[in-house]
Amino acid sequence: MAMHLQSSGFPLDRDERRCLEALETLAAAGAWERMRRALDDALAVLLAAVPGLAAPDITVLLVLGDPGDAHFMGPCQGVTGFGGISGTIVITLWPYPENVARLEATAVHELHHNLRFGPGGVVWDPTTVTVGDHIVSEGLADAFARQLYGEDLGPTRIGVPHLDDDAVFAKVLTGLDVTGMENFTAWVHGDPSAERFGLTPVGLPMGAGYAAGNRLADAYLAATGQTAAQALHAQGAEVIATALGRG
Repeated sequence: MAMHLQSSGFPLDRDERRCLEALETLAAAGAWERMRRALDDALAVLLAAVPGLAAPDITVLLVLGDPGDAHFMGPCQGVTGFGGISGTIVITLWPYPENVARLEATAVHELHHNLRFGPGGVVWDPTTVTVGDHIVSEGLADAFARQLYGEDLGPTRIGVPHLDDDAVFAKVLTGLDVTGMENFTAWVHGDPSAERFGLTPVGLPMGAGYAAGNRLADAYLAATGQTAAQALHAQGAEVIATALGRG
């Protein structure tokens, strides 16, 4: 229960009418069916692009978010996702119109994570993983969502305002080698999320790492001629070196 509440899940003691209306919105939009179809279609694309890809059974948990959580509803724009544990995807969402429009893209972004770090894929070692590894995974997952759903619906919303901000990009590049997962929130999600969880800010806006990750991923894909699906298991260091012309 504590995990549910800490991760901005729906409240248990308030906002009942508002939450029930939000569920009706998701039902009317065909949210579950749309996400299921999107995941099936995206899996087929990934299986065709990556020979020998091992795809486990995946349980998807779609959770209504907390409309009273100012950080979730504001800086996070009403959506968070986690797909880093093989076989499990969790998406917490408030049905803002923009989020309803992006249901499919949100789901396949997390699928890319799930199979990237699944059996035979990239190893996420908490003792050695870097900020660079994390933002590359976000950039490639966004590139995959854009591959399937286009530039308007594909990118994660929190990163969009900073996609063309050279100062933000340059700042994120200074943190690529930072280790210690407790430091990642500020570099990837930005200072608002770091402050929410009592972590040290680094001077970055919300979604900075996503924006930088998109730029690195796009540069890598352009240089290699690969699709985001084909680059599912590309190592973070390789993506960064190629994108920055260090390879």
